Amino acid sequence: MTRATRRGAGPDRPLLIIFLIVLVNLIGFGIIIPLLPFYAMRLGASAFTIGLLFASFSVAQLLAAPLLGELSDRYGRRPVLIFSLVGTVVSFALLALANSVAMVFVARIIDGLSGGNISTARAYIGDITTVENRARGFGLIGAAFGLGFVFGPALGGVLGHLGYSAPAWGAALIAAAATALAWAWLPETARRTEARRPWPWGEIGRVLRRPVLGRLLLVDFLYWATFTAYQTTFALFGARRFGFDVPQTGYLLAVVGVIGVVVQLTVVGRVVRAFGERRVLPAGLLLASLGLFVASAAHSIPVFVFALLPGATGVALSIPSLTSLISQTAGAGEQGRIQGVSSALEGLGRTVGPVWGNGVLQVHSEGAAFATAAGVLAFTAALAARTGSPAPASPTVGPETEAGASS
Repeated sequence: MTRATRRGAGPDRPLLIIFLIVLVNLIGFGIIIPLLPFYAMRLGASAFTIGLLFASFSVAQLLAAPLLGELSDRYGRRPVLIFSLVGTVVSFALLALANSVAMVFVARIIDGLSGGNISTARAYIGDITTVENRARGFGLIGAAFGLGFVFGPALGGVLGHLGYSAPAWGAALIAAAATALAWAWLPETARRTEARRPWPWGEIGRVLRRPVLGRLLLVDFLYWATFTAYQTTFALFGARRFGFDVPQTGYLLAVVGVIGVVVQLTVVGRVVRAFGERRVLPAGLLLASLGLFVASAAHSIPVFVFALLPGATGVALSIPSLTSLISQTAGAGEQGRIQGVSSALEGLGRTVGPVWGNGVLQVHSEGAAFATAAGVLAFTAALAARTGSPAPASPTVGPETEAGASS
């Protein structure tokens, strides 16, 4: 029996608290997105170096995420989540104080090493939801992402008028608020395991050999590589093609976030119930690919903004479906581990994406960066369409269990 159960709290209360924690943290993260490219360029960074800055966070997260997932299975979600939030506070404070590109790299690496908050939140939801309502739970995380990318970039745009360091200080204060929220209100729900298991990085290869889960994780990797190629070139795309600055970039990203929130709160649950995650996932990825391709060719602001509509809608549909499918393949005692492996592969994708996207942008053009991302996303949709159904989750789910589900 978990602490949440002993306190008499049903699953809705922990879900609400997780939603608020993720929301507040992502508002802080959203503040940084329109800021970092301009901030780094002021310190002398090239477009390719900006890609490396985004990638440095992901490399650090790639190394840390499996271990944090393992620790959350062993010691509980709450301490790992609080630790990761403290690391975020420190990283944003360092970013605000940075006077060189090297110091910006240090700030991003610290944030990556402690960046287990999202994977731990996912594992937390896997603990307290049933298979039937898990997509709804992950939809709330998706809504928190959407709202974070509404208020975060918009707030970053407002604070950007005060100087480059102001958005970073704002993000640090907001992350500190999320830390306090987790410390005060978040109950522990993990089914802790005392079993001695292999070193978590060694599990990545074994997990990838599980037929259904391995393909889902490949889709996860490709999606995040594509998404970050788009996300980390967005500011430079707008600056080069339309002359956008930090506030304009922030406001436009806020519009994209509004679309995502509306879809997450009004559409995802109904669509998944009607068609199931297996069908919604490739459809969402294909829709996002279409929007990104149109955006790559747009040379007027109205057309560009219009192209963001299907892109944001497709992302809002696909991410909760993908996360739910991955969670359904994990046994009750390995949610943290599977989400840690997933986060590691997402980190690898977020390492490849910024280097790829900003490298293409520097060598070729901003349109080429978006167009290549659209092509890879279309391939990812085709791969997702060929993925079998996940086996019912059990504590001992493994390759043999999944083999029957994928046949």
